[in-house]
Amino acid sequence: MTHPYPAPADLAGPPAVRTDVVLPCLDEAAALPWVIERIPAGWRAIVVDNGSTDGSADLARSLGATVVHEPRRGFGAACHAGLTASDADLVCFCDCDASLDPGLLEPFAQDVLAGSADLILGRRRPQGPGAWPVHARAGNLALSHMLRRRTGLRLHDLGPMRAARREALLGLGLTDRRSGYPLQMVVRAADAGWRIEERDVPYLPRTGKSKVTGTWRGTWHAVRDMRAVLAEPPAGGAGGPATGERATAAQRTGDTT
Repeated sequence: MTHPYPAPADLAGPPAVRTDVVLPCLDEAAALPWVIERIPAGWRAIVVDNGSTDGSADLARSLGATVVHEPRRGFGAACHAGLTASDADLVCFCDCDASLDPGLLEPFAQDVLAGSADLILGRRRPQGPGAWPVHARAGNLALSHMLRRRTGLRLHDLGPMRAARREALLGLGLTDRRSGYPLQMVVRAADAGWRIEERDVPYLPRTGKSKVTGTWRGTWHAVRDMRAVLAEPPAGGAGGPATGERATAAQRTGDTT
């Protein structure tokens, strides 16, 4: 796959660090222009079309994004298809519904590349009514408590905005292809000794209807998927970045905000 990144001005110097943003997409044509125009300069947007019928794939391509088609439905299936399609040094994830500004990922990427953390998550801070339904918040809170019991991590949110090195993510051997994918990433990273942090990000009312947490039923299915992930035994031999080997018990159990 050929990358659309501009060539470094000084060809004798070190190669530029490449960053991809994976954007799982199911009927998000109304939100795509807002999202893609906020991708940081020099980064590549990988829009993973998960069966859209509203022309999202063609629109994303016309806006300069790389489009990957993933016929198997599921948030995890779309995210993982984007991860495996990437050949960048660093991979970020962000929702494609205009609820999160992908431009906010720049400091996440800088800190991962600097070695201060191995996985950085965005802690969603709702901006205005309707940004985060109460049932979705309740499900997220319950999962955060279960995650703490399982791993010792004191995280407040398991949101979709995140950044990590691509090869390290692939080394986690993620298998969930439904709503449990984001949680499985965190659990396996914790088991591998990664340093995991969260940063506040504004969370806006999404454009269009949520496919996962827009209803109590959708939220319940997501929580069910994630509880199954938490019930898995620790993955043996899960690889982690070299920096993760320096994680201490204090870093893993301390409040990261």
